[in-house]
Amino acid sequence: MNYKLLHIFQNTPFGRETFLQSLYFCKTVDTFPAVYIPKSEKFLMYFSNDAVQVNLDASYLRSPDTARGNAVEIADEMGVQISFYEPKNFTASSLPDLPTNFDYLCWPQPVSGLLSKIRPGHLGPKVRRIIKHAAFPILITSPVFKPWKSISVFFGGSKNALNALKTGLKVSMASGLPMNIYTLVEEGSQADYRKLIKTNALEAPVDQLAANWRFYEKTDFDAMLCDVAHDSLIVLGACGHGVIKDLLLGSKMAHIRSTMANNLLITGPNCPVSLLWNNGTVA
Repeated sequence: MNYKLLHIFQNTPFGRETFLQSLYFCKTVDTFPAVYIPKSEKFLMYFSNDAVQVNLDASYLRSPDTARGNAVEIADEMGVQISFYEPKNFTASSLPDLPTNFDYLCWPQPVSGLLSKIRPGHLGPKVRRIIKHAAFPILITSPVFKPWKSISVFFGGSKNALNALKTGLKVSMASGLPMNIYTLVEEGSQADYRKLIKTNALEAPVDQLAANWRFYEKTDFDAMLCDVAHDSLIVLGACGHGVIKDLLLGSKMAHIRSTMANNLLITGPNCPVSLLWNNGTVA
């Protein structure tokens, strides 16, 4: 299956780091990158129940004459073939409509050129809205290019956590990299979480692909984060119940973003995931 990731290109040294991370993700999980080079600071994304206008930092329009060539050069060095996306529809002359029919989006971090304004813990309302409505996972990269060698799934037991687990399993299958599961036990026991996996027909792929499943008391959030490898892709669900809801909408997500340099892959409530396993589909 041909998966596609949309990347909004920023022609700056910081943007190069983000682009390298997108290319590494695509190369690792066999996904094709489509690159959009902005010609205006705004674009619009139409979802089934919302339209989100994204406002980019002015740095995304810097050095337009060299942007395409730099993107090609970076991709060639990474050994990844890319295509360029040109908007076909415009809500206004300077407001292009970007498609939402792809499989992943690398979130464009609209940072200022001033280092003091780069806030790793900040997750603005626009990306929250996109995560809420998108039918695809959102890749939020680390500040600098950081190859990852494993997958770490934060599993809290909600419906969206199940989608995150399926996403983690798909990434593990596509990349051949080991996967670990991390659970804060807020309700019930470890057996209840394992039963949930079995009920949703995920026991076999978890047993085969998950190297470890680690459980923590709900007060051990920081200890859990410290146990995650620094070179691991973190996959988590958003807008669920319990800890997963807190991860996105509360202080815990800011805590993760401000204390961890890992790349994040976030699935929202409208991001259904099907997992092909043993010639069958786990919906």
